[in-house]
Amino acid sequence: MAWMDRHNLTIMNEFILMGITALPELQAPLFALFLLVYMVSVVGNLGLIILTKMDSRLQTPMYFFLRHLAFTDLGYSTAVGPKMLVNFAADQHTISYNGCATQLTFFSMFITSELFILSAMAYDRYVAICNPLLYTVVMSQRTCWLLVAVPYLYSVFLSLLVIIKIFTSSFCGYNVIRHFYCDSMPLISLLCSDTHDIKMIILIFAAFNLASSLPIVLVSYLLILGAILRVNSAESRRKAFSTCGSHLAVLVIFYGTLFFMYVQPKSSHSLDTDQMASVFYTLIIPMLNPMIYSLRNKEVKGALTRAWSMCANTLFKICWKVR
Repeated sequence: MAWMDRHNLTIMNEFILMGITALPELQAPLFALFLLVYMVSVVGNLGLIILTKMDSRLQTPMYFFLRHLAFTDLGYSTAVGPKMLVNFAADQHTISYNGCATQLTFFSMFITSELFILSAMAYDRYVAICNPLLYTVVMSQRTCWLLVAVPYLYSVFLSLLVIIKIFTSSFCGYNVIRHFYCDSMPLISLLCSDTHDIKMIILIFAAFNLASSLPIVLVSYLLILGAILRVNSAESRRKAFSTCGSHLAVLVIFYGTLFFMYVQPKSSHSLDTDQMASVFYTLIIPMLNPMIYSLRNKEVKGALTRAWSMCANTLFKICWKVR
């Protein structure tokens, strides 16, 4: 009988997400705010993907990586955003067992891929500034595809490994997740079975991800800085800085948020602080990245202008034929 009771406790059909706030008066304003943020993010990232794919002047390795950065931004914000908006609108905070596993799989996959794509972009800027004569040889199409394909395959493997370990373990009867989406650590806290192995896997791979991506970024930009400082012309230095300024801004925001989330002492953690930081890197960063690259990049702004002109001319011709 006791075995039957325990067996029943471990059967989980759905989870309850605590969400961002329990105050009813904030549900509608937050829904409107995050709907706007998500829509801007979708339009911006989808626009970058289409623009860098269609415009003939943006067919370079830099924009190839930018396209994949926009894809990962769109991926992990879409893994979290729509479900959060539905919970706000319907005033229900449940997510199915399979839905939770799916959300965590895609979120983990895209966020891990982004780490390594940002590293690839840093290496690309290093080659462009420090070895411009060899740029087209070093950053060949094959190399570019390799630098994005390997992170995608690795992130799929890592996501499935963690998901399988968590969702083949036994859950207790308590099914409330202290978050607004399904994340690994809040889910692990709901497990009845031993969680040591799962925590060690997450810790080891998190350390590997950071140790294999951040040094590439730091070394690349230190070498870039050294190369720029050796340039005598102020105009040349300004141009060199402008080619990597947007990427550097994205790196600072992304890594700064992650360090704030995971490196601060546990004693200074609070649920509200962690929630706001999570909102920032799941929804705000994917919205900011297209803006940073669009507003600071003359080539992207030029491509946007050409795209708008083409659309306007097409609409004008259609309207003229209809008349």
